Amino acid sequence: MDRSLGDGGMPLLAQLGLYFERYGEGFVEATWTPTQLACNPVGGVHGGVYGVIFDAAMNFAVNSALESGDRGSTLDLSYQIVRAPEAGAALSVRSDVVRAARSVAFVEARITDVAGDVISRASATWTVRRKD
Repeated sequence: MDRSLGDGGMPLLAQLGLYFERYGEGFVEATWTPTQLACNPVGGVHGGVYGVIFDAAMNFAVNSALESGDRGSTLDLSYQIVRAPEAGAALSVRSDVVRAARSVAFVEARITDVAGDVISRASATWTVRRKD
């Protein structure tokens, strides 16, 4: 998992300004400074980009909660945008596995600004495939 710090092994995430910094069993923390690529023509972060950011963070969190060789994939992802930051905003991303059962995991994530105010929040259901 350490090799996934930084852009998570996905160049698109680096281009959007996401950088994974820290993880542990069932959680991940990242910084996100949205780039122009993440923004719509008016200058705010495009709504669909949140889906990419949340899915990537939740993927990292789920995989950090699983045994080596187990895999998870998104079944359902829902998010709400509370505020619309612009390119260059300093944001934090955190995702936590709420519960990981044998074949399903429930995950939450938040994006906050430097004051700790919520920018966006998400919840998801993941399917889990165990190696055994």
